[in-house]
Amino acid sequence: MDQQALHNTHVKLLGFDLLSLTPSPNNSSTFYLKGNPISRAEIVGVITSRDQKPNKFLKFTLDDGTANVTCVLWLNHLTSPYFSSRQPTTVRVISEAAKRFASDAQVGKVARVRGRITSYRGKLQVTVSDVVIERDPNAEILHWLDCLSLARRRYGG
Repeated sequence: MDQQALHNTHVKLLGFDLLSLTPSPNNSSTFYLKGNPISRAEIVGVITSRDQKPNKFLKFTLDDGTANVTCVLWLNHLTSPYFSSRQPTTVRVISEAAKRFASDAQVGKVARVRGRITSYRGKLQVTVSDVVIERDPNAEILHWLDCLSLARRRYGG
């Protein structure tokens, strides 16, 4: 498999695998999964805690049975200088989506989270791009099976 093929893909991971990634020595936005460079992940688990700072961020923990993963959803799109060069209508759409994700992400819900893998104070976390609340009671088990299959067939596990 081409090593770059996974780099900008949301790689399905279990929490344990995500938290055991190796950071790249040359690029702070790249991590290694069994020699494969990756930058984005998809995880599924139960939201076990949430801490919201209005108009700043929502920090929540996702427990998939293998590990607790910290997830950060930014809510400051309208005031952040990072977005100042983008079209105002685009920023408003992103901001509204983030607010919707934040209201959906409640303790006890099973969520599918996708986002960039980042490190904050030496700990890995997911900077959230989207949150989907799962209604299928089998979603977490199916994600586990996908992860195990992909690890064996694609990620070199």
